[in-house]
Amino acid sequence: MMSIKEGFLVELERETNNTKRILDRLKDEDLNFKPHEKSMSLGELAGHVVELHNWVSGALTRNDFNLATDYTPFRPSTVAELKSALEEGYKKNEQTLDQFPEEEWFTKWTMRVDNYVIGEMPKLGALRFVITNHLIHHRGQLVVYLRLLDIPVPGLYGPSADEKK
Repeated sequence: MMSIKEGFLVELERETNNTKRILDRLKDEDLNFKPHEKSMSLGELAGHVVELHNWVSGALTRNDFNLATDYTPFRPSTVAELKSALEEGYKKNEQTLDQFPEEEWFTKWTMRVDNYVIGEMPKLGALRFVITNHLIHHRGQLVVYLRLLDIPVPGLYGPSADEKK
């Protein structure tokens, strides 16, 4: 039977590769694109997706993650920075999950801003809800940015419309 850790290692590899497929389509000149004045730029959004991947090693290893003190937004200025952060983070994330004790998945994890608690849940839920689902949501937004820029969209969970013959 597969352990929780083994299941998350498979997911970590697949989701990291999906994000890499998107980053491989980007050029530095795309990073300032904003579809709307209230939107993040493509670079900010891609940076947020990459940093969410890296919360596996940066946030999940804590019992209390305070956005006011434990978080600095990743603001890349080049696609190379995005790719490097994703690759370096993947290695740390893989090591973190590989060494994560099975019983640790059920310990309470808190996300807060100073004294305001955003949420409390077992670390198992934090990885699924706060990290993975959150990054998939923002990666979906990133795919829309690609479409608006007429950049061919890579297939993530099957072929995209751009990959169908």
